[in-house]
Amino acid sequence: MQQRNATCAVIGAGDYIGAEIAKKFAAEGFTVFAGRRDVAKLEPLVKEIEASGGSIVARTLDARKEDEVTAFLNDADRHAPLEVCIFNVGANVNFPILETTDRVFRKVWEMACWAGFLAGRESARLMLPRGQGNIFFTGATASLRGGSGFSAFASAKFGLRAVAQSMARELGPKNIHVAHLVIDSGVDTAWVRQRREQLWGKEALDNPDLLMRPASVAASYWQLYQQPRSAWTFEMEIRP
Repeated sequence: MQQRNATCAVIGAGDYIGAEIAKKFAAEGFTVFAGRRDVAKLEPLVKEIEASGGSIVARTLDARKEDEVTAFLNDADRHAPLEVCIFNVGANVNFPILETTDRVFRKVWEMACWAGFLAGRESARLMLPRGQGNIFFTGATASLRGGSGFSAFASAKFGLRAVAQSMARELGPKNIHVAHLVIDSGVDTAWVRQRREQLWGKEALDNPDLLMRPASVAASYWQLYQQPRSAWTFEMEIRP
């Protein structure tokens, strides 16, 4: 593997999509800065990437806190120029509207929208002086339409999409590729498999088109990164 003089920041480096994004970009020679609230949970990912010859730095990060996001991205950029930032924080909750407390609504908005704004703004601050960079946001079905019980999640994801759209129009002419990836599917995680099994029975899990593989999401982000400037995608929808 040829190491690049560049970093890829993954904000929301969870066990599934975030981990696969980190592994993909590390395998392509990036030093990955991976952030999540409980840094101890990143230990298996660090061991796997380092065992394969990749480079990763794991950090504790609450993406809702401006000072932590700024410090995290500044550290990544000091290590090597920040070339890619992928915002992948999840906040998927389902509550009937009368059970959606102000605390739940505010927390989901902070996690899925406010934190995305912080990640995008601070990445742009570092990339603009160099005149290049890539800022990608993970969206969901809820980015495009609200569903029963998803008032908090959908409103936050709608908001994140709007932030991304505005950033893309402003930063695209300055050679910063901003993209929004809509995952229109359940993702293959232990929790989602359990939910699907409860709804449709264990045999439903044999259907290869039922769930989105996390590695496929990472491959889609790599595809976005590789696009030529004359044909940048702003929004990509993926589904099995």
